[in-house]
Amino acid sequence: MYKTALLDNGIRIIHKCVDSDVAHCGIIINTGTRDESDNQFGIAHLTEHMLFKGTKKRRAFHVLSRMEDVGGEIDAYTTKEETCISASFLHEFYERAMELISDVLFNSTFPDKEIEKEKEVIIDEINSYKDSPAELVFDDFEDLIYPNHPLGRNILGDKKSLLKYNGTNIKDFISEKYNTDQMVFCSIGNIKFDKLIRLSNKYFGVIEANYRKYNRRIFNTPIVENKRVRKNTHQAHAILGTYAYSFNDSKRLPLFLLSNILAGPGMNSRLNMLLREKRGISYNIESNYSPYEDTGNFNIYFGSDKENIDYAIELIFKEFELLKSKKLGPLQLAKAKKQLIGQIAIGSEIHSNMLLTMGKSYLIYNQVETLKQTIGKVESVSAEQLLEVANEILEREKFSSLIYY
Repeated sequence: MYKTALLDNGIRIIHKCVDSDVAHCGIIINTGTRDESDNQFGIAHLTEHMLFKGTKKRRAFHVLSRMEDVGGEIDAYTTKEETCISASFLHEFYERAMELISDVLFNSTFPDKEIEKEKEVIIDEINSYKDSPAELVFDDFEDLIYPNHPLGRNILGDKKSLLKYNGTNIKDFISEKYNTDQMVFCSIGNIKFDKLIRLSNKYFGVIEANYRKYNRRIFNTPIVENKRVRKNTHQAHAILGTYAYSFNDSKRLPLFLLSNILAGPGMNSRLNMLLREKRGISYNIESNYSPYEDTGNFNIYFGSDKENIDYAIELIFKEFELLKSKKLGPLQLAKAKKQLIGQIAIGSEIHSNMLLTMGKSYLIYNQVETLKQTIGKVESVSAEQLLEVANEILEREKFSSLIYY
């Protein structure tokens, strides 16, 4: 299903051919906010924004118009561990998309005037998060459990740090952290692989090799912290969370399944049924598992009336105890697996989502599972494994909390 190649400069290529008029491609870089030095807070996200503000041959307007003029689109994002630039377009415009991605990634000029404007845009973005406690609480929670570590940094940075950056700072960050051996160009569309490789060599293969010379600072100082912050909001927002498995841990998949059982997107998840349907004390409750290279975190988020916060917390931990003390029966386990498999399969039908999943998997593991292989792994999870993971992760004494009220 997937074809791969390696360019001379270390950039990896992965492609899936699909019979569709619409194609998607992008480049994923193994660089995010955790790769910022202590004096670079917020620069990874600023750099991603600035990639679209002018190149050696295009002004900002022409960068934005290059795909939009043919009905396509180009976008980017930054996370704790990666930066991605991707495009969606009619498949006849493959070369246009690849040339544009190459141009913004390797030929951006970072004009000072555009940097100053973009700082204000990001400061407005920061302010909008401050006005949205349901979003801000997630960033502040990671800051709480990863103190004095890059994993705890808000991706957006802050006003004080942003105002000091200039074009030289951004160019230095790219030179140090945008390493060719940490890049994957991924593609899903109706194009022959030999043509894709020819275009990849033309637009990405000509870039000088720049291999990574530094090691990420690992996280090895877990803590437990409980914090309540008065926000004077109508609703309280709460996160209960703890450390979890890294990308490379074999227990990662059982934890994803356990998380889905507890408060996945299904309305019939245990905590949604308990807090919303049976008790009527929470409109929104969700579980999240974020694995990183050397650690990870699992958390439960919910919103509730302020007087119900402590009651909801007790109900959640009681549900944890049930999962820790009693194995799922065969029918319960089969139902949970079918639900997760269905969600994965439906997600894989959306090619733009699949592009990023495929590219990230190849970036981390240097391989990509087929849907059939993933389903097989989900099917192989046992009730005993889920019980073991529940007892390792769902220990109340290991949980930190952050509550806005």
